[in-house]
Amino acid sequence: MPSFTVDQRYCGPPGCANGGYFAGLLARHSTDLVRVRIEKPIPLQVELDVRSDANGTLELLHDGAVLARAQPWLSPFDLAVPPAPDYLQALDASLRFTGFAHHPFPRCFVCGTERARGDGLRIFAGALSGHDHVAATWAPDESLSDGDGKVRPEFMSAALDCPGYVAARSDGVPMLLGEYSVHVDRCVHIDEPCIVIGWRIAVRGRVYEVGTALYDYDGDLCARARAVWIEPRPVAAVRPV
Repeated sequence: MPSFTVDQRYCGPPGCANGGYFAGLLARHSTDLVRVRIEKPIPLQVELDVRSDANGTLELLHDGAVLARAQPWLSPFDLAVPPAPDYLQALDASLRFTGFAHHPFPRCFVCGTERARGDGLRIFAGALSGHDHVAATWAPDESLSDGDGKVRPEFMSAALDCPGYVAARSDGVPMLLGEYSVHVDRCVHIDEPCIVIGWRIAVRGRVYEVGTALYDYDGDLCARARAVWIEPRPVAAVRPV
């Protein structure tokens, strides 16, 4: 049975894997485009087993418990993607990242404000002027490559994660990534200036469906993702006796 370990560098919330990065790792064990459903927090620095069945479904297990499932898409990956803003517009939007004032997870690998260059991705998505979506810039560093000069697919997946969270809710309310699917058209090159956007698709109560897309400097589409974010139920207040 194949396995992998999520290094502590790639955290999202404290002690847990960043959802986009983890989903990219799991997806690499399938030859199909998959929909990853995260059922429990993904721990760091422990061996995680990957089990597959005859239908192509993957299960991720730790100590016998299923943490996530990845199922092949049974239909085309249909996602209407907005055109890319230009690089300077995206850079301007990133200055409005709400996490600069308050960040629920400042050590997040993708959008953490406490992560240095060359450590975190530092993708800070903010409101794009004149649009309903958010945008950011990104310049991938050498640590994200296998040595071939291109960003590995799991880091492409990671880069598309947090901008979707900001598109769903811009007020910093903690949410959980429930489902995630990524289509990589091409892996960008190290140090290549990139643009990332996120937008809402639908809202159903505490459930937010969003799309994200990653473009190169010229605005050519390189990857896109569809995600479901879930706002946890509020904890009931305990009345004093």
